[in-house]
Amino acid sequence: MTAPQPETSSAVRTTCPYCGVGCGVLATPDGQGGAAIAGDPVHPANFGRLCSKGSALGETLSLENRLLHPSLDGARVSWEAALGAVAGGLRRAAETHGPDAIAFYLSGQLLTEDYYVANKLAKGFIGTPHVDTNSRLCMSSAVAAHRRAFGSDTVPGCYEDLDEADLVVLVGSNAAWCHPILFRRMVDARTRRGTKLVVIDPRRTQTAEEADLFLGLKAGSDTALFSGLLVHLAEAGALDDLFIAEHTAGFEAALDRARAIAPTPAAAAAATGLPEAEIGRFYDLFTRTRRVVTAFSQGANQSAQGTDKGNAIINCHLATGRIGEPGLGPFSLTGQPNAMGGREVGGLANMLAAHMHFAPEEVDRVRRFWGAPRIITGEGMKAVALFEAIERGRIRALWVMGTNPLVSMPRADAIRASLAKLDLYVVSEAVSDSDTARARGRRTVLLPALAWGEKDGTVTNSERRISRQKSFLKAPGEARPDWAVLSDVARRLGHAESFAYRSAAAVFREHAALSGFENNGTRDFDIGALSDIGDAAYADNPPVQWPLPRRGPSAAKGRQRLFADGRFYTFDQRARFVAVQPPALAQGTSAEYPLILNTGRVRDHWHTMTRTGKSPRLSAHRAVPFVEIHPDDAGPLGIADGAVAAVETAQGSVELEAIVTDGVRPGTLFMPMHWSDMNASKARVGAVVRGVPDPVSGQPELKATPARARALAHRSRGFLLTRGPAAAPAGWWWARATIQGGSALQFATQDGSREVALTMRGLFQGLELAEYADHARGRYRCAVYEAGRLVACLSLAPAEAKPDWEAAKALFAQDQPEGPARLALLSGRVAAEAAGPTVCACHGVGLDVIAGVIAAGAGSVEAVGAACRAGTNCGSCIPEIRKLLPGTLAKSAA
Repeated sequence: MTAPQPETSSAVRTTCPYCGVGCGVLATPDGQGGAAIAGDPVHPANFGRLCSKGSALGETLSLENRLLHPSLDGARVSWEAALGAVAGGLRRAAETHGPDAIAFYLSGQLLTEDYYVANKLAKGFIGTPHVDTNSRLCMSSAVAAHRRAFGSDTVPGCYEDLDEADLVVLVGSNAAWCHPILFRRMVDARTRRGTKLVVIDPRRTQTAEEADLFLGLKAGSDTALFSGLLVHLAEAGALDDLFIAEHTAGFEAALDRARAIAPTPAAAAAATGLPEAEIGRFYDLFTRTRRVVTAFSQGANQSAQGTDKGNAIINCHLATGRIGEPGLGPFSLTGQPNAMGGREVGGLANMLAAHMHFAPEEVDRVRRFWGAPRIITGEGMKAVALFEAIERGRIRALWVMGTNPLVSMPRADAIRASLAKLDLYVVSEAVSDSDTARARGRRTVLLPALAWGEKDGTVTNSERRISRQKSFLKAPGEARPDWAVLSDVARRLGHAESFAYRSAAAVFREHAALSGFENNGTRDFDIGALSDIGDAAYADNPPVQWPLPRRGPSAAKGRQRLFADGRFYTFDQRARFVAVQPPALAQGTSAEYPLILNTGRVRDHWHTMTRTGKSPRLSAHRAVPFVEIHPDDAGPLGIADGAVAAVETAQGSVELEAIVTDGVRPGTLFMPMHWSDMNASKARVGAVVRGVPDPVSGQPELKATPARARALAHRSRGFLLTRGPAAAPAGWWWARATIQGGSALQFATQDGSREVALTMRGLFQGLELAEYADHARGRYRCAVYEAGRLVACLSLAPAEAKPDWEAAKALFAQDQPEGPARLALLSGRVAAEAAGPTVCACHGVGLDVIAGVIAAGAGSVEAVGAACRAGTNCGSCIPEIRKLLPGTLAKSAA
């Protein structure tokens, strides 16, 4: 195995570790464990742009809370002891209960090389089919829809189609926040060529605020909307009859089903809850616009009918021949940086490597290539079933790599309890304090993994583009590459010859060779042209799109688009229309649980915040977990804007700060997925979502869980700022965020000002404590100093008068505040200008600054950007800026 790359001082071209856009990044190490970050101007995914998360990557590189050494049952051990425990535990589980008592749960955060070795070891040599990934929660319905329609998991188009489209339809995608760089390309196309933007989503998201047409349909009714569109296309004479006849099968059955679901626009309106006029406008736009890209994401996928939603969309494109050409086609927007790379190597339980499955000839092909006598011959359990099998005692050994299922999986509380039944629980992780790393089995092994900036390999983005993710920092502590750890375990299990990799490049060459092995063009995934790539060429390999076969028109340069020739990867080369099922709306709501809970992401955080939570910039925009609720629901429930509310389902409960908004439909709630037990008292999304799996893809429903909400009464609200993370007293509701110079808690409590004062005196006994108290009015503030250095400050008020923390955060950034600042901490009055809540995270521009430049005469988004830079980078804050502008302004796209 090659040694980790030493830290360099020059800029390194690498790839962002967040969403599936796959932006190129220039990282310049500072020699002290950090790095300056900029967008790569030549990377074709982003051309130098970065979103707020990517721009702040340099703030997330600290070793705070990193897992740096192996441990066994909580005690630090050597790598030799840890790997011996893993190999021994796997061997005992296989010998005692059979190899299918072993499971691996992987992640779209892994590099392709790590993913490949994990799948090869599990499916080829241990002989367990139970290998799944958190991509099951993300994109597996899109995978299933692609396979049903195309015979393969093929994304037909590329990002340039967004530049060339005349109509972009976003389905279940808050791209302005979740894929900001791609969204700016869509908005740029509107400016340049007049592209229209339609957004289909139950929530009026920030993306919807920018749309030419927003369709706020009922949750789960997407299939009705697109079934109605298919019927409309047929009746309007807009079908491509020649394409249907020569290149597809199953059209009549699909159209008959669509007519049964939504025979008229009026029927589609009734099913979706949309005005018939809006549906007619959408249908007319789609019908008369040739260049249409329909981009769908988690809002469609994370559904008990997610596969049908994808196929209903694809049906409309096949029926009009809108596929494989510039500026048109169905487009799956991938959630994670390497969700597609994981699919390439067979990371899903229903796949083998290189996009092969379980036809006997495919199993035999992989067996011969790997020399794997124990290769599996059928599908394993998908994520939901896999974790349920742990509860039943069927799975006895589990290896989790690079993901946090105790936050993200549905029924997460039951999963956490079930882990105690495991004979072996292995977690490969970069951080030591994730919910999953802190859980325990009967024997628990934690293995320190490399993080972004330290690991080296490849990732594949949403447009099939393979990019290098390079190391530019030294490996900290005893952290090692995941592929190397897996190979060491394989050697201990007796498979040394098949896992004799000495570098990530060696793994990649084998992965590429398998993709081209006996591939005569009948398999979509082929990067055989890279199977002989040398180490030096691998190190500097530019981003390339697959397929990339050894021979043929795509050799050496790849292909942007597929299916323009009407040839698909089915046995007869015809695409398949799918007769989708009618939508099941609000399934399971009742008098006890009358609301529908939707879940999703916020702009500046990623997954469970193990990385983004370190950044003060990213923690400033949405600092506490929240629930959005419509005023019509909040009023009768007594839930006030800004108060804490409980959201309860049959699975569990959470406590969140309420945002009362008409951005959600009446009868629905929305909560974000990011908060865990490490940064909030009770806000794990997995504790409350139901997760009924899609019958085709196995992807759990995360967008429509029956729920109820109620107000929670607290006596006091406040904030506590400390230099290091502080534990909240028992019984407090709290949420932790990183701030400049330390850590912050916002909290709510039944304690009054006298009790909180006593708590603070106990926490900081022996230090200088400056206090202000007005117990009659329930108010208390204090500042804590150690040798003149400010180490903590607190402000408390009655719950209805929650204190604002922006000024205190600005003062706390000063290590040793002077007299006026000291007084301001106690008086609660602003001693210096504060920026207010952050609006533009890319440039750190707060609400007060933006309001100031607008008051000074900036009357457009462009003018605001010119005055203070807000909205001039990724643009994800533009919808918020626009809302601050006076009057009705024409849309601008700075």
